[in-house]
Amino acid sequence: MKHHLRAGSTADGPYRLVITPESAGWTYASLRVLELPEAGEAAFGTGEYETIVLPLAGSCTVTCDGERYELRGRRDVFARVSDFAYVPRDARVTVAGRGRFALAGARCARRLAPRYVPAEDVPVELRGAGHASRQVNNFGTPEGFPHAEKLIACEVLTPGGCWSSYPPHKHDEETAAEAVLEEIYYFEVAPGPQGRPGMAYQRVYGSPGRPIDVLAEVRDGDAVLVPHGWHGPSMAVPGHDLYYLNVMAGPSPERAWRISDDPAHGWIRGTWPGRPVDPRLPLTSPKERS
Repeated sequence: MKHHLRAGSTADGPYRLVITPESAGWTYASLRVLELPEAGEAAFGTGEYETIVLPLAGSCTVTCDGERYELRGRRDVFARVSDFAYVPRDARVTVAGRGRFALAGARCARRLAPRYVPAEDVPVELRGAGHASRQVNNFGTPEGFPHAEKLIACEVLTPGGCWSSYPPHKHDEETAAEAVLEEIYYFEVAPGPQGRPGMAYQRVYGSPGRPIDVLAEVRDGDAVLVPHGWHGPSMAVPGHDLYYLNVMAGPSPERAWRISDDPAHGWIRGTWPGRPVDPRLPLTSPKERS
């Protein structure tokens, strides 16, 4: 399935995942996942892409334009919210440390200044209710981080047995209700008590005149591409918490996340007011989870 990229299928050198606009068949959104050994280091140019460096596991130092940022990182994505660094287009960047680091990018026109944001400044939102509960870390959304031109990114953590990215929604038309956004889902799945790997499921399906049909069993390190269409739910199976990183970008002059719900399922939002979110949430905070 061209829209479901299995872990390792796009690996290149130190990058365990490489998604470019060219490989995805679109124009703006990109994602690389960098794996560094002890005392490892990688240098790269950002080219046309504004980029956020986000530790997934481990800590690192990011050097850009003479600035040096220490990112405290985390043991894994289920341990805490992380610091991050924004680096602009046309920059030379060095990432040094040990661990796994997401490089979320968007093709853009303007060159902005680099930025460092500590975990304590990342807005954490609890969304939905009941079995549709999830946590959203809005580190790279327009409201949470206005300092970007095109890039929109967030982390979503879903307790085992819950559905997120629900109700199914889309953002593939430029209207008052939607902004056109290409989207990448990158997944990590918490192992079971004996350390055995977990799984989850992701659905993407077409809107009138624009077919797409994905029902993927996703595992640690997989990615799903959403060029258009309704997407959701993201289903966390019982016993395995689910993490995904959303990376979005598109042609709209306004950097905004505007969506339309599938009319067949949007009614579910009306059932949430007054109902509690899953008591396991939040799964993470800026404080390390033991």
